[in-house]
Amino acid sequence: MSRGGRHPEIHRAHRVGWLRAAVLGANDGIVSTASLLVGVAAAEAARGDVLLAGVAGLVAGAMSMAAGEYVSVSSQADTEAADLARERHELATDGDKELAELAGFFVERGLEPDLAAEVARQLSDKDALGAHAREELGIVEQMVARPVQAALASAGTFVVGAALPLALVFVLPEERIAAGVSSGSLLFLAGLGALAGHAGGASRWRSALRVTFWGALAMALTAAVGRLSGTLV
Repeated sequence: MSRGGRHPEIHRAHRVGWLRAAVLGANDGIVSTASLLVGVAAAEAARGDVLLAGVAGLVAGAMSMAAGEYVSVSSQADTEAADLARERHELATDGDKELAELAGFFVERGLEPDLAAEVARQLSDKDALGAHAREELGIVEQMVARPVQAALASAGTFVVGAALPLALVFVLPEERIAAGVSSGSLLFLAGLGALAGHAGGASRWRSALRVTFWGALAMALTAAVGRLSGTLV
């Protein structure tokens, strides 16, 4: 029980930033590496060539994921910072107008004008910028952009995800690499989807099915291209 006799509530909104990057990284690591391995193996390449392609894909993919996440999330962070700076200036130069604007948001939500004005005043007295960031800009602490966290989560989970199908190449017979990597990677994707669903408080089955379907489609297309290339070359 929490203080005041209320039952403790479990919310997962604070996980949105790193969870999105982690799931994206792991999913991309499994799918892109498995697809690459399956495509090369389907072209009847030797085990060493398949491994070389997989390791190259792992390194390039991890660096790409880290750079991409950092740049994209940094752009979001810059936009948020610019919006907050503008809001800070408006509060300093025209506080009354900003207070009325804040009250208007609460009226739109269903509060009576007098109550909305009182709520806006009390929130502004405590933290005017924070109130406007939440109500006007939609910026909340749990979802604020964190570029380094997103980059590390994405790159790290990409490496873990990519290592799973790559490890299968070491243990599978050479003639079974394509089929074995495909089957194993689908199981990895299903597990990832279920884990992501659990961490986010969503349906594990629905999440697992969604992730597995798109992974299977990507590997099937890549295998078809690889088989066609092996036939033509």
